[in-house]
Amino acid sequence: MFKEKVSSLLNKALEEYPSLFLIDFMVGGDNAIRVVLDGDEGVDLQDCMNISRAIEHNLDREEEDFALEVTSAGAASPLQLPRQYKKNVGRKLKVRTGEGELEGNLVEATEDNITLEWKAREPKPVGKGKITVQKKQDIPFSEIQEAKVILKF
Repeated sequence: MFKEKVSSLLNKALEEYPSLFLIDFMVGGDNAIRVVLDGDEGVDLQDCMNISRAIEHNLDREEEDFALEVTSAGAASPLQLPRQYKKNVGRKLKVRTGEGELEGNLVEATEDNITLEWKAREPKPVGKGKITVQKKQDIPFSEIQEAKVILKF
């Protein structure tokens, strides 16, 4: 019952902030509520506070004691939803599939797959030496085991 009430408050709060979306939500033992958000334009502290307040101010600690944590998906967290890929178009990803790992620039993200582009050194078709070729591959979401944005410092 408590989880349903929190879930309803969370969904109502997210409707007010359409650029935010839910990555993870759980209510553990001792009513420890954990909410992980992401956003089309990122998530800042104010976003976390807004969602936190929308939940906290509508629960009564006299009725039920709880702990509440609202965080953003970390920069190093694996991407989980198609919406997260869309906001990262143009960035470099490391993608692991059953066939191995690929690194490339995310050039497109649809509801079903992503498209990566990268340059590779390959032997010349004729003669000695190598040439740089542009590679491109579509990867269905169903084949992605893990994908992370490669952070540049």
